[in-house]
Order: sequence, then C-alpha cells, then structure tokens
Amino acid sequence: MPTAHNSAKMGDIAKTVLMPGDPLRAKFIAENYLENPVCYNEVRGMLGYTGTYKGVPVSVQGSGMGMPSIGIYSWELFNEYGVENIIRVGTAGAIADNIELRDVIIGVSASTNSNYAAQYRLPGTYAPTASWKLISAAVSAAEEKGCTFHAGNILSSDTFYDDSSSLAQWQKMGVLGIEMEAAALYMNAARAGKNALCILTVSDCPLRGLATTAEERQTTFRDMMEIALEAAIKI
Repeated sequence: MPTAHNSAKMGDIAKTVLMPGDPLRAKFIAENYLENPVCYNEVRGMLGYTGTYKGVPVSVQGSGMGMPSIGIYSWELFNEYGVENIIRVGTAGAIADNIELRDVIIGVSASTNSNYAAQYRLPGTYAPTASWKLISAAVSAAEEKGCTFHAGNILSSDTFYDDSSSLAQWQKMGVLGIEMEAAALYMNAARAGKNALCILTVSDCPLRGLATTAEERQTTFRDMMEIALEAAIKI
C-alpha cells in the first residue's frame, strides 16, 4: 500500500531501482532509456518511474539530498515495496589525486561523518559496504563500455559546506571521493538483507579547484547511467 512518501502500489516498482538524488534526473533516465515508462510517484515532487530496459523491468526514483532523505526512500523501497536492489547514481567531488573530472567512481564502501549507524546500537564502528553482486556487475559493465572508472572507498558526508576543511585527512586514508548519500543506503540494504551500490560521476575536484561545466555534466552523466542500467540487467 502507499506510504507517506510514495503513492505507488505493490507491484508498481521493479525489483531493481536506479536512484539519483535529483528527481528530474530520474525523469531524464526514464524518458531517455526506459521503454514505456510509467510514473508511479509524484508525492513531494520525488518522481518515480517503472519501465523496461532491454526487456528487463527497471524503476528509477529520486532520493533527494543527504542521508536522512535517501534513508527514508530506500527504507520504504526495501521494506514496503519488495525492492531487492538499489543503485544510486549521482555526482561526487574527487579527493584522490589520480581521479579526474568526468571519471566514474564505483563505491565499494562508504566512510561517513554521519551518526546514522547509532540507531543500530552496535558495539563498535560499522563499515557500510556495497553488495558484491552489484559491484561485480557494475565493474563488468564499465569495462565493456571502456570508460575510465575507479572502485574503492568513498565518503558520505552530512555537510556540503564543511567548516573544518577535512578532505585532506580523508584523502590520506585512500578515500576516492565525497558525496552525501551512500552510507545510509548501504546500511539500510544491510539491515533489510538487500543489495545496494553507489555509482558516481566526478563533477569537481575540490582539492584542486577543478569543476565541470553544466554542459559537460549533462553529457558525461550518461556513462554512469548506462553502467547502472547494464548492471541492472546483469544481476
């Protein structure tokens, strides 16, 4: 049945969902890649669509920005709608020196400065990790596509404007890039016994003062989207 944040009915949403932060990017993916997309959600403007990609049912839905927002939407998809796999598709700031603008990052794990894990009352520090079958499918798709990608640890931050300027400290620990949602998604998936992955396009390199233009972002986001869609039909 519909939730407070989603008007979909059971069966309206596919077992695999691509989840960009921006609902308009969800609309773009649905209209440009899915066959016969149907909009199943407009609540709070968080658009969701289901169609098929190469004959396989796939949904795409916005998550909003930050861990509290993706925490709500991914929890409901996993626990109320029977979704098995969520692949976040978003942008990142590159931290590692060997990563360039427009590269793709596959988030194997997600360090975080968030307190999201406190709800589980674990007797230690939890390491949010992506699901191997999704990692493997995404790496295979990226290799087949021939695009430049990097797989490793990312940082999910609660702050976009960080007053402590801590990125260099994360860099020395081998973190590839920074974004704002993956850790919560990975924890929700783990708790539900489901699968999750984050695939990111590098939109800027904050430690080097580099950034893509709006036009470049529009064209290079497609690599990330296509890797995620190909991964979706491999699993």
